[in-house]
Amino acid sequence: MLKQILIKLPRKLQKSDLLDSSGSDSGNHTSNSGNGVQCANIGNSISSRLSVVKRVSSAVFPASIMVGVEAVEPYLSFTDVSSLQKQSLFISKLNLCCEVSDFSDPDKTSAEQDLKHQTLIELVDFVSTGSAKFNEPAIAAMCKMCAVNLFRVFPPKYRSNSISGEVEDEEPMFDPSWSNLQLVYDLLLGFITYSSLDAKVAKKYVYHSFISRLLDLFDSEDPRERDCLKTILHRIYGKLMVHRPFVRKAVSNIIYRFVFETERHNGIAELLEIFGSIISGFAVPLKEEHKMFLWKSLIPLHKPKLVGVYHQQLTFCVVQFIDKDPKLADSVIKGLLKYWPVTNSQKELMFISELEEVLEMTSMAEFLKIMVPLFRRIAFCLNSSHYQVAERTHLLWNNEHILNLVTHNRQVIFPLIFPALERNSENHWNQAVLNLTQSIKKMLCEMDEELVLACRQKMEEENSQSSEATEKRKLIWERLETAANVIPSAACPVAC
Repeated sequence: MLKQILIKLPRKLQKSDLLDSSGSDSGNHTSNSGNGVQCANIGNSISSRLSVVKRVSSAVFPASIMVGVEAVEPYLSFTDVSSLQKQSLFISKLNLCCEVSDFSDPDKTSAEQDLKHQTLIELVDFVSTGSAKFNEPAIAAMCKMCAVNLFRVFPPKYRSNSISGEVEDEEPMFDPSWSNLQLVYDLLLGFITYSSLDAKVAKKYVYHSFISRLLDLFDSEDPRERDCLKTILHRIYGKLMVHRPFVRKAVSNIIYRFVFETERHNGIAELLEIFGSIISGFAVPLKEEHKMFLWKSLIPLHKPKLVGVYHQQLTFCVVQFIDKDPKLADSVIKGLLKYWPVTNSQKELMFISELEEVLEMTSMAEFLKIMVPLFRRIAFCLNSSHYQVAERTHLLWNNEHILNLVTHNRQVIFPLIFPALERNSENHWNQAVLNLTQSIKKMLCEMDEELVLACRQKMEEENSQSSEATEKRKLIWERLETAANVIPSAACPVAC
């Protein structure tokens, strides 16, 4: 009896039935041959549009993940489906966007590119409204779509570095596919920052290889892409805490390769900007792993000639470490002295500025460990023939903390720098440097006039001893030349 009742109920039409019924209805108005062509066209267009989605969805989702996911036509709008179908439509649209568009030819536009662009806009709006539910199928589809569209190999870099290491004047190169890439990045950022995202499920798909490929994108020459990556990586670091050690290790490897192998990378400044905020959140006392990052990664970054591109961010990271642990000032200054530039005056100016910031945070105990090699280097900078280097070094004495350190250790420091000041007074060509030298000499006399007189007397004694040694060498050479001229030519064993 129940079976007979169910048979009488109207059966729900399938897609194939709808197509057949539309074809039979159209046959009342057209010929059979026309009806056959029309049905064939409709079937071919729909099947071709769905074939891509079916291929990608089967590759993205294992059978265990796709259980319970109802397929929805991806070309529908979110406003045209019920609330229960929006999640399935969301996944279908993500699968549709897995088709990569070719933007190599700027004059070439296709309906597929326009459709994908419009679909990405719909997805970004849908996520931003908070209507999305990131269950496991949605997370898998999201990560697959982002990987397909973002992870790519960059073309070779044909532009060569200039001799001076100045690359700021070069025009940035922009990716022609940025209109779509930006939407994918916005979608990935919305996914990572989604309030109801389950981090335990997300970490299964935002795994180590995904993060590693994301870090590779920092070498993009498009500054807009690097800026988006900077925000996304910072959010991943904050959201997926289990991946934090891997992120630090991966960034360290990028720095090692840049410093010791290639000296070419476009995203060092952005990576350091991320780590500036990460370092500020380190707990005190610092872990040994974090100190190793300073010693093995940050300090060697002073070596490349392109340090000017990222020096501001590098200085901020170094200062953050010293703020967390003042005892690190000693090792930082030793690192600066190790990589101190000899022939690059612009780089030397950066080092002097960073040195001033570090010395402002240096305690007396740490200063005692490095003051002798430090002020030997400062003495060389005072005598620099490059007037900007000499001038900037003289201005260190205007810093009250540095002046206080010098005052308490003047018995050691004055003998190191006084000869340099005297040489400047006698030989330097720049009037501004001469004026600064006279001001510092006056300041030293006011601190300890007796010590200054003793330094002057010791310098005069050293100069006289040096003159005597020079005269002795000159006399020895003259005797050797005279002796060589006295030897008869017959005594020479080789015929001239």
